[in-house]
Amino acid sequence: MHIGLIGGIGPAATEVYYRALVKLYAQAERRLELTIANADARELVRHMEGGASTAQAAIFAGYIDRLKAGGCAAVALTSMGAHFCMKDLAPISSLPLISGLTALEEYFSTIGIERVGVLGTRAVMESRLYGLSTVEVVSLPVAELQAAHAHYIAMAVSGRATDEQRAFFENAATQLIDVHGAKAVVLGGTDLFLAFDKPDYPYRVVDCAQVHAQAIARVGLG
Repeated sequence: MHIGLIGGIGPAATEVYYRALVKLYAQAERRLELTIANADARELVRHMEGGASTAQAAIFAGYIDRLKAGGCAAVALTSMGAHFCMKDLAPISSLPLISGLTALEEYFSTIGIERVGVLGTRAVMESRLYGLSTVEVVSLPVAELQAAHAHYIAMAVSGRATDEQRAFFENAATQLIDVHGAKAVVLGGTDLFLAFDKPDYPYRVVDCAQVHAQAIARVGLG
């Protein structure tokens, strides 16, 4: 199956999806058919922060039409934050959507963890990963959400993490585990791999991008 990705939101995350899919297809000894449409990260951020779900969905629908014209049979967004408009996008998408939220629901239903902490954009954290039903999701205190959101957006747009951003998110992850009782930390922002770049942590880390990429590969490989 020819897979379409809407990338550029942000650029570093798009590369993570691409590398993951190349690896998964190589392991399956299959040829990857993939086209990426490059969206505007700053436009997405503006619509996320303004709650303009229908406007962003319409923009994504335009990219999906292009991907369909290029031969794609299914499409995925390379950003968990971008999933804020999925309810508006699904009815107008000209291709089936491979949802990262569905992938996470399926993943958490199999690993036996009942309580997780989430980091990402403000929308992802406030909504507790858009209301996942298979696991209890906890987040940072309300007073800390904006700082986490600002650090994440700056990192996603620049495609790199500063030492300050790494320290902030590591401290936030420790707080989710030690204070809020989470059994794992969910990187609910696709670009958080930039901050969590150590080989090991003293707690379980769940990278949404990797879970989503595996789901995309399953669809693509049939």
